[in-house]
Amino acid sequence: MTMPTPLCPHRMQVHHIHQETPDVWTLSLINHDFYPYKAGQYALVSIRNGSETLRAYTISSTPGLSEFITLTVRRIDGGAGSEWLTGEVKIGDYLWLSEAQGEFSCENIVSERYLLLAAGCGVTPIMAMRRWLAKHRPQVDVQVIYNVRSPQDVIFADEWRHYPVTLVAENNATHGFIAGRLTREILAAVPDIASRTVMTCGPAPYMDMVEKEVKALGVAAFYREVFFTPAAAPSAGGLKFTTLQPMREFYSPVGSTLLAALESNSVPVNAACRAGVCGCCKTKVVSGDYTVSSTMTLTEEEIASGYVLACSCHPQSDLVLA
Repeated sequence: MTMPTPLCPHRMQVHHIHQETPDVWTLSLINHDFYPYKAGQYALVSIRNGSETLRAYTISSTPGLSEFITLTVRRIDGGAGSEWLTGEVKIGDYLWLSEAQGEFSCENIVSERYLLLAAGCGVTPIMAMRRWLAKHRPQVDVQVIYNVRSPQDVIFADEWRHYPVTLVAENNATHGFIAGRLTREILAAVPDIASRTVMTCGPAPYMDMVEKEVKALGVAAFYREVFFTPAAAPSAGGLKFTTLQPMREFYSPVGSTLLAALESNSVPVNAACRAGVCGCCKTKVVSGDYTVSSTMTLTEEEIASGYVLACSCHPQSDLVLA
């Protein structure tokens, strides 16, 4: 059997599907081969089992504790990956996954005290790590704060009863929830916060706020996951981008990555990990100034020829693209 793309060589079968919240489902996959991964890592999934579209999803199961590989996915209207996974994929169907990827894992970071912070679907790596810590480092002090839109949006609701967790609901807070959003007061109430290793996952503005507030409270050990946000609307100004094949001009604000510029202008680009790891978004820059934060999958010859990873390319001037 041929795989849809060399990036996704692992074939897994859907064993069961569980609805977590009104718009989130967990798919439990049977893996017939050895699939090494760490708690908190993600995998690329071949959407519709083709090579055209890949998407990154956290592996929400915990290695050694689950007989299944699980993906927990929020349905996003118009989302090529999430609509297929949550609306069309059925029990018995096959999915193709990449190797596990990413550095966001408590297995890499030894600490006596953790503070794990999640918002929305960002809870998937946090729960994977919480289970792992309970099993492998039961003596460590782990605090969890989990933000949701409303109480019905708590993912893994039954499981959280086994662990100490502070639940914060923006709307319709009921018994057991703090009403509103995460605040410095909630964070300051965490015992010994300055000595904790803080790990967070959620939308970018949430993680930005967490980083600012915990550092103000003296936290030195801070780690954040890359979480994916939809592309912004096209821009009428900023830096100019010109593609030669086909010929086209468009704009993107100063400070955008090349990937954000392409996606917000609906220029076709394959993007999976968005973290400079998988190499899907390789793009050739003909002229212009830019800096790069990752060249992980590029050869020396490709770099010399102007190839970049669009997710890790930071334009400093107008660019011309092949």
